[in-house]
Amino acid sequence: MQHNVSDVNPDPVGTALALAGGRPDLIALQELVHPALAVYEKTLASAYPYHAVHGTVGLWSKHPLTGARPLDVKPRGIAGPWSRGLRAVVRTPRGEVAVYVAHLPSVRVRASGLASSWRDESAGLLGAAVAAEKVERVILLGDLNGTVDDRGLAPLTSRMNVAERGLAFSFPAAFPVARIDQVMARSGTVGRLRTLPATGSDHLPVVGRVTLR
Repeated sequence: MQHNVSDVNPDPVGTALALAGGRPDLIALQELVHPALAVYEKTLASAYPYHAVHGTVGLWSKHPLTGARPLDVKPRGIAGPWSRGLRAVVRTPRGEVAVYVAHLPSVRVRASGLASSWRDESAGLLGAAVAAEKVERVILLGDLNGTVDDRGLAPLTSRMNVAERGLAFSFPAAFPVARIDQVMARSGTVGRLRTLPATGSDHLPVVGRVTLR
């Protein structure tokens, strides 16, 4: 499951309960901020005993995690603290899977048009990390601020499989017109994607089933 929970979410408890109610094996979250982070950790702890958080992104798992570390996807033009990626290995019943969680920069609307250079640079860094990953099976969960048809995400879509079925428009939650929250896999097939009902976020949660090879 992938969900940008929003850093101004007024109901983190309700959001966490809704996500856990879907009973996914993995939950990837973005825009985790204090004090809401402690609420997600406490609410998800019983069903998801393993978790890792770096910066504003986190991963909760029903299976043991090892090697959790920050993933540097920060564009050069962004100054100050900025940590929106992590990588961990999940020990599933089918073997080890490297799981990446990421939140790429937003595409901005300017007088000259859409400005996507930061997002594209971040996608390139993420794609390079996936390419260098030594664990064969990889799952990417994230708010990538782009659809799978966006050429800016080519460093990822050229290396990973995307959903075979399901539109699962995730943004904006009030009237979804695009899926910018993605589930991708290497050495795995992503089946039909679907969304869950709205939480306190401006994104909808996206759920997908990944069949590992």
